[in-house]
Amino acid sequence: MPISAKVSISSSDQTTALAYPAPRKGRLPVSLVLAHGAGASQTSGFMVQVATALAARGIGCLTFNFLYTERGRRLPDRNEALELCYRKVIEAFHEGAFRRSLGEGRLVIGGKSMGGRIASQVAAANSAGISGLVFLGYPLHPPGRPEKLRASHLPAIRAPMLFVQGERDAFGTPKELRPVIRRLKAPAELCAVAGADHSLKVPKRADRTQSEVDAFVLDTIDTWIRRTVLKRAQ
Repeated sequence: MPISAKVSISSSDQTTALAYPAPRKGRLPVSLVLAHGAGASQTSGFMVQVATALAARGIGCLTFNFLYTERGRRLPDRNEALELCYRKVIEAFHEGAFRRSLGEGRLVIGGKSMGGRIASQVAAANSAGISGLVFLGYPLHPPGRPEKLRASHLPAIRAPMLFVQGERDAFGTPKELRPVIRRLKAPAELCAVAGADHSLKVPKRADRTQSEVDAFVLDTIDTWIRRTVLKRAQ
């Protein structure tokens, strides 16, 4: 079961964070902060599934609600407010607020769709204390608007990046992401998920079941963190 805690965002605002501890035996010296997408909270099935499964593999996870979600609103806050919320969660982690549940170690940040984009903006402004980023369905552009790229800040990121992108993602396909990734200065990898959409879901007629796709995505994140974040730190 996740462990709930409050994180202060300002003198008058706080949000809820959920820590998913890894078993002490096999726990890796790394934690992953994952932010939710625009249309769901940290308790969505996707977020809970990913955080629970990675924790079971030794990677402690931390999720949180952006303030608009915490308040029960549907419309996301402005970029500045979203970034502030994410920064405050990162600060709480580095200050030891989750040390009892997650232990100590390196920090990887990221998220689903909008949550990943905000993580990238935070890291582009200041990558200190961030050992890597994981994007689950990076929203490269609004659906049907490929000219409105959300990528100009990505070259400023200094930490390694992993993009997990469905081949049918209406917010940006792996083909659209490849030229963007080639221009990045930090090491970046792209995992294309065959047949998957923006939520990394595949149709029932797909060659692989959804469970097999989910396992593939989790294996990819697990392997990348062990190979790129932890070995790089040695």
